[in-house]
Amino acid sequence: MEIYDKLVKPVSEVNYLVAPNVARYRLIIRYFFREYEKIHYWLHSEDVYKMMKDVEGYEDYTNDQCIQDLQSLVEWGNLIADQDSRKVKTVKDFMNRQYRYQLSEYSVEIERMTLRLEKMNVEGSSLEPTLLERIYEHLKKLKKIKDKNDSDSDIHAWLNELMNDFTRLNQNYQDYIKTLNSAKAEELMKTEAFLLFKDKLINYLRTFVIAMQETGTKISLELENITKEEMQPLFVAATNYELSIPRIDVELDKDEVLDNYQGKWQSLYIWFVGENEESEMDRLNNITNEIIRKITHYARQIAEMNNRSNNRKEQYEHIANIFMKCEDINEAHCLSAYVFGVADCLHLSQIQPRMSEDIQQGVYQDHPSSLSFEPHSRIVRKKSVRKPAEDHSLDKQLQQIQLQEETRQKQETVQKLIINHKIIFEQLPVIDASTRKTLLNWLTKGLSDNDHLGKTEDGNTYYIDDSHAHHQCILKCEDGNFMMPAFEIVFKEDYYE
Repeated sequence: MEIYDKLVKPVSEVNYLVAPNVARYRLIIRYFFREYEKIHYWLHSEDVYKMMKDVEGYEDYTNDQCIQDLQSLVEWGNLIADQDSRKVKTVKDFMNRQYRYQLSEYSVEIERMTLRLEKMNVEGSSLEPTLLERIYEHLKKLKKIKDKNDSDSDIHAWLNELMNDFTRLNQNYQDYIKTLNSAKAEELMKTEAFLLFKDKLINYLRTFVIAMQETGTKISLELENITKEEMQPLFVAATNYELSIPRIDVELDKDEVLDNYQGKWQSLYIWFVGENEESEMDRLNNITNEIIRKITHYARQIAEMNNRSNNRKEQYEHIANIFMKCEDINEAHCLSAYVFGVADCLHLSQIQPRMSEDIQQGVYQDHPSSLSFEPHSRIVRKKSVRKPAEDHSLDKQLQQIQLQEETRQKQETVQKLIINHKIIFEQLPVIDASTRKTLLNWLTKGLSDNDHLGKTEDGNTYYIDDSHAHHQCILKCEDGNFMMPAFEIVFKEDYYE
């Protein structure tokens, strides 16, 4: 027997079958698997909690237990967690991370084994635009099928072909995108060998994006014109034919088969059209464009590094040839100082202005300068001179009087703008920057209150009238014009009493 790593290493994905809370884990995995069969891969903790609460005997099941069970399944590798940033609207939502969960491939195989089904058919992942075209052609046949009143077998074959193509499209895109986002792919993109593969990969992704934008839009338009009421008879016909197929030791439930077809159709609709959120087609488009930008970024970095090293190499060779032409070491030293700069230089400080501007005059012809030093000894210390505290009371009084005068002038300026207990921004004359700052501060205080109420610095109450805020006005100021909504500040009558 050949011994290899996967044969002898433990399979942690089967821990949920023998864990202490095996009943809860089995129910959760089975629920994920059934939704997986409906091509509904991603589920949130709210969906799992709602399902568990509906199960008999789990009426006391809590949300904390649900989060703990999902975390255990993620640690064992049964579920794949992905942070869902679409619901994040505030910083608090970002801190309280919300995840969506998907069944891992190992768990799918294990769950199929428990149900005695065939093993999953593993195919090479790819992005095939032909699958989009086939799905579009299947949807175009829907009208002919309804008009001709085809048999149950024909409807069953048409519906299965449509869902099989959709399943392949979804699985292939997830596997292919996962491959491009893997750590191995990241390392490959940073190597020079990737440059030869870059153009082919980008062209492949762009071809798929273009086909998805063209054909995917047509599919979404077709799906928007198809109602659930139109599809219900087709689901029933396909279910009847599925139940009519003789099977050994297998007894299908009609409601489950019908619910399976309805769930797959709903997943197809959400994938291309979306429902109260971004569709999976738009998400795939954004992911593919992001991968193309990442590939281009890495390729540009590699090219820049190569060009930089080539240019430096030529420069170094040129400088080395110049050094080889030097006659002696002194000439080489001078060239080094010119090319690389002076290695060591003497810095002179405390230089007094020269008495003459004559460049021929030496330092001995100039007057000497003196510099006093403070002693560094702990014994010899500089004698401190005590000075009495200065009285700044007069300066404080003058500053207070000046501040009061400025405040009084601001109040007088603002009061001149109040007409009939109102400050109408649309009718204001040219104002200075200080007055504009005061008015905008009042406006900010009022708008931040739920009732649009506020108080001035001297305690007067006002409210903001936004009945005319639907159109813009220009507030003329000395330092420029300010465009803003036509708000009004309305004061109470006791402002003037």
